[in-house]
Amino acid sequence: MTSRSIVSQVLIFVFYLLLQIFFVRQLVLFDYAFCFVYVASIILLPFEINRITLILLGFLAGITVDIFYNTIGANASAMTLIAFLRSTIIDVLTPQRGYDERQTLSLNSMGLTWFITYATSLIFIHHFVLFLLEASDWGLFLTVMVKVICSTIFTATIVVIIQFFRKD
Repeated sequence: MTSRSIVSQVLIFVFYLLLQIFFVRQLVLFDYAFCFVYVASIILLPFEINRITLILLGFLAGITVDIFYNTIGANASAMTLIAFLRSTIIDVLTPQRGYDERQTLSLNSMGLTWFITYATSLIFIHHFVLFLLEASDWGLFLTVMVKVICSTIFTATIVVIIQFFRKD
């Protein structure tokens, strides 16, 4: 990675965190669909990023949101998990010819179908862990699943819309 691409990735990472903390926090539809756009800060990092660095960045992003949301580690847990599982999801979705090492992980370079499958998988895992930790009761499983599905659709839609404005 060049120093220019590193600076670009850091700015994108910070952008999604600030967007979540200051603007998207109150974005809720019908008390069931919550938007957690900061998940894209991990989803959009380059292919070649080290797994340990990825996990640390996931924890950092999650704990930052936890501080502002007063959620005592729920976001950090969910983000650390998706940072850990990200390379596995990418491996499962890898085409037979593989990826070009210069290719960026974005909607424009990967294609709509691949990107939606990839992003939605990780967003679903994040939301499932987050809402289950917040509920802390298996008796609320149906309510949690409704929130997870609605929030996954909502968050994935917002992430895809933002990706349409990105230049690659």
